[in-house]
Amino acid sequence: MTTQPIHGLSNAQLVERARELLPRGHGVARRIHRQVMLEGRFEPEGFGLGPRASGAWRSAFSFDLPEVVTVQSDQGDHGATSKMVLRLRDGLEAESVCIPMGRGRNTLCVSSQVGCKMGCAFCETGRMGLLRHLSADEIISQLLVARHRFGWPIRNIVFMGMGEALDNADNVIQALRVLNDDAGLAIGQERLTICTVGHLEGIRRLRQQGLKRLNLSISLNAANDRLRNELMPINRRSDLARLQQVLMEYQPRRNFALGVNYCLLPGINDTEADARAVAEFCMPLGRVLVNLIPYNPGSTPLTRAPEKVEVERFVRWLRVEGLPVRQRVTKGRSVMAACGQLGNPSARKELRALRTVRA
Repeated sequence: MTTQPIHGLSNAQLVERARELLPRGHGVARRIHRQVMLEGRFEPEGFGLGPRASGAWRSAFSFDLPEVVTVQSDQGDHGATSKMVLRLRDGLEAESVCIPMGRGRNTLCVSSQVGCKMGCAFCETGRMGLLRHLSADEIISQLLVARHRFGWPIRNIVFMGMGEALDNADNVIQALRVLNDDAGLAIGQERLTICTVGHLEGIRRLRQQGLKRLNLSISLNAANDRLRNELMPINRRSDLARLQQVLMEYQPRRNFALGVNYCLLPGINDTEADARAVAEFCMPLGRVLVNLIPYNPGSTPLTRAPEKVEVERFVRWLRVEGLPVRQRVTKGRSVMAACGQLGNPSARKELRALRTVRA
């Protein structure tokens, strides 16, 4: 019998499943859920249950966190940016990054897939191809490992690690519910961010969830179809006009501000005309905030990292066009933990070899 991971369920969902599956002992479901989420332990015996009831809990439910393969850190002005590599139950690996934000606050950048099928030219993960989706409990596991094994004080969660979050919408939406569960992890929607390359169906579906304070950011990187087709293959299926229309419709609250991520690639998308095109794309979208991300070269660089003067110049052009801009400070580049650097392109070859041996 396959056990159900507790950390993939909200408190209310565990209560419901316990009533369905357990002949006795289901009355402590709420307390067990909080023990798992807030303490990182699953010990039904500690709630006054007898051996049979405790055994029934362990037969129906489980709580297992992935193995930590490595943790690498890059020291910066606000503290260490730390990348952890987690080995999942089938031997594949997922990466997530703890990013210091100052004043003892950290953001955890979580993965939603092993690999990614979007194939963005500037992204290390895209070179892997898609190996598989992460389940909701595997997504939540990244936070629980960070908190309970390393003691990292995580304040914000960003779905900007390995994978396209909205390509795995079922599990990501369930993970959002678990993260936001007032009776469990209780992370406010305003501290959760979904980043997408422009998955139109996923954006529409996210809009239907009623998560009014959830943050959304779009990875733009080029504001003309010719260049975006080259950099981001998804644009060949969903061009900028269609993406713009879907984003115009995504207005979950009156004061919503869309994040527009722009990876600055020297010699590719860094001209004054590119800045004007970004402004034209953003004009009908309401409130936006452009996050300018200096390119982080991976194992097969598309170009070099931009120099400080080049980044400052592009920021100035965007502001002349009337756009609010936040320049991202590069963190974790030395340990391949910076934006666009997550992933192990050799993993697909290793997976094929593993399947051949098992066959």
